[in-house]
Amino acid sequence: MRYINFEDTGDAISDEVFMKEALKEAHIALEQDEVPIGAVIVSKNRIIGRGHNLTERLNDVTAHAEMQAFTAAANYVGGKYLHDCTLYVTIEPCVMCAGAAYWTQISRIVFGARDEKRGFSVFGSQLLHPKTTVISGILAEESATLITSFFRNKRAQ
Repeated sequence: MRYINFEDTGDAISDEVFMKEALKEAHIALEQDEVPIGAVIVSKNRIIGRGHNLTERLNDVTAHAEMQAFTAAANYVGGKYLHDCTLYVTIEPCVMCAGAAYWTQISRIVFGARDEKRGFSVFGSQLLHPKTTVISGILAEESATLITSFFRNKRAQ
């Protein structure tokens, strides 16, 4: 696990910086022929959890990028709640991941591209903890292009 600490800069780090880190995780998934979705969890401008899809490698439908990042972050903080943390994920979380986010009580979710078919917002925002704020569209084009080209290549095979 690598940690990036930006605390020394004295400046607020933009959501775009951390979304780029989530995109790096998505590229790792792509290299492993996994659905290219990546996630990082940040607390106090420090990455405390990273994840990318591992569903194929682990033969586990629950091994989504967000779930991997939640586990890493919970291990880092030594507890199941991720108060004052932000989840950055390249694609809108699915219902399962939104439910897990609810239970972590994460403060913010920032995602890139919407998932019009399976994203949690299709089913309503009631899936998230009432104190969780959501920001969408950060590096959406890069996130959408990565996943769209992945599935286009899969269909061509």
